[in-house]
Amino acid sequence: MTSFSPPKTAYSQVFPTLRVSDINTAVDFYTRQLGFTLRFTWGDPLHYAGVNLGDTTLHLAKDSPFISGTSEVNFIIDNADDLYAFHLASGVEIVTPPADAPYGIRDYKVRDPFGNFLGFGHYIYTQGPPLPIERTDVPVRLEKRLAALLEDLAAHKHMTLSSCLEETLLHTFERIGDNVASPHTIATLNYIQELKKKHGIDYDVHASYRFTEQADS
Repeated sequence: MTSFSPPKTAYSQVFPTLRVSDINTAVDFYTRQLGFTLRFTWGDPLHYAGVNLGDTTLHLAKDSPFISGTSEVNFIIDNADDLYAFHLASGVEIVTPPADAPYGIRDYKVRDPFGNFLGFGHYIYTQGPPLPIERTDVPVRLEKRLAALLEDLAAHKHMTLSSCLEETLLHTFERIGDNVASPHTIATLNYIQELKKKHGIDYDVHASYRFTEQADS
C-alpha cells in the first residue's frame, strides 16, 4: 500500500455549520435572542446564512428533511456572565448555568430551537496554586498622559497599578507565532481607545523613541 504525506496546508478561518429547519427563524433567534449579527443570507428560496459573534462566523444551513441534531459549538468570549444575563433576559433556553470548570473556563450552555447546543465561556486566569514571589521597587517614569491611562485601565480591570504592569510585561514577553501575546480582550482594547481619546494620546506605538522630556517650568 502506497503511503502519501498530506500537503502542508495553511488555513485562516473555520466556519462551523449548524443544521436548522427554517433559516428565517434561525436568523431571528441568533440575532435577536443570542446577540449575533447577520453577515449574509444566500439562496432563492433562502436556505443558508452566516451570523457573527465578534470576529467568528457561524453558518446556518437549512436541512430538508430536517432531523433535530445534537451539534455543539463553543465560543470563548470576553465575559460569559454579561452575555448570560442577556440570554436569560431574552428567553433563551439555558441548559447549564455559568460555572467555573476545572479546565479553566467559566462557561454555560444554551440550546437553540433546532436542538443545537452552544457554549459560551471565558478563561479563568486565577485558577491554580499560589505562586510565591518577591517584589522589588523599580524606579519608573512614564509619559504623563500614558500614566493617567494606565491608572484608569488598572481601575477598570480591578487591579493595582503594579499588577497591571506585571500582566502587560508578562504578555509582551510571550511569543505567539510572529507576534506577542496581549493581556487585553477585544472589549478592553476598545475601552483603551476611549481612554486614549480621554487623555489626549495622539501618538503611535513607536513614539517613545522620539520622546524628549521637557524641563520643569
